[in-house]
Amino acid sequence: MTLTLYIARRFLTFFLMVFGGFLLLMTLVEMVEQVRRFSGIGMADAAGLAVLNVPSSIYRILPLIVILSTVGLFLSLARSSELVITRAAGRSALVTLMAPVVTALLIGALAVAVLNPIAAGTTRAYELRSGQQGGAASTLSVSGEGFWLRQGGTEGQTVIHAERSNPDGTVLSNVTFLTLTQEGHPARRISAARAVLETGGWRLSDTKEWPLQANLNAEARSTLADVLVLPSDLTADRIRDSFGQPSTIPVWDLPDFIAGLQSAGFSARAHMVWFQMELALPLLLAAMVMIGAGFTMRHVRFGHTGLLVLLAIVSGYAIFFLRNFAQVLGENGQIPVMLAAWSPPVAATFLALGLLLHLEEG
Repeated sequence: MTLTLYIARRFLTFFLMVFGGFLLLMTLVEMVEQVRRFSGIGMADAAGLAVLNVPSSIYRILPLIVILSTVGLFLSLARSSELVITRAAGRSALVTLMAPVVTALLIGALAVAVLNPIAAGTTRAYELRSGQQGGAASTLSVSGEGFWLRQGGTEGQTVIHAERSNPDGTVLSNVTFLTLTQEGHPARRISAARAVLETGGWRLSDTKEWPLQANLNAEARSTLADVLVLPSDLTADRIRDSFGQPSTIPVWDLPDFIAGLQSAGFSARAHMVWFQMELALPLLLAAMVMIGAGFTMRHVRFGHTGLLVLLAIVSGYAIFFLRNFAQVLGENGQIPVMLAAWSPPVAATFLALGLLLHLEEG
């Protein structure tokens, strides 16, 4: 137990060192990027934007940090001959590896539970402060009663509420349009059985329109129309973008958000894939530890240390690329959600285990 705690503590120390180094480097680079992007920005504002944007960036590269920490740990143990002494004491390579693997699992669980919500919150705050979403012409909110969409226009804002929608938000059922003036006062209300987004506007069917000016009897002046076209610069892509990236939603809120999307008729496949990938992150980090150990759990006197370190890092990048590729396939519906999220870490774990058994126990 003492030896296990010692190796776990050494691995955690390497992880914190690499994590801190990347955090400092990425913060400095991000500050320079903010100064370059926004002319006339002060250093305090640039530092504030950098602090908001860095958590999401460092969260994405956690697998790289873990594999570098693993390489550093086992190279250190090999140079000090501690691995030789450990094996001479009767502990196999797999038993020795259990300490960093369990530590990586705990780091992954902590990252999903704590760092993920922090990264999601800071990303939204960064987008708000940097103005990336300030000029958007539409915003969207999904609830159990349907969904709400807002679009801009020359006449003012228009608030849209629909009970149901097709997956991309271009065909709405039982929809209401409430147009506001530039001053924010209600101008007119339109209800329609169906609204279809076409190039340049919404095509409404079976409509009824009420003028909402002051001192008017809205019902008496209401009009009916079989077809009505409302100008709009919305597109299907812009409606989908209004949802935001799944990474901007805390993992604790994703199940309710997915349920809301599905109840409103939207496709929540991208969010489902992301949610399962977040749940699989601890296993991915453990697989990275096993991959790094498979190439570096050998004494330095055997040589080729640099080549083995390079192979370990390249292998980690390959698994990371496979994970992103599977995510794209899952979001596009080419493969099932569970397969897209869990197959890369599971495959990496078994491949790394096979490598360890071949090199260390063979």
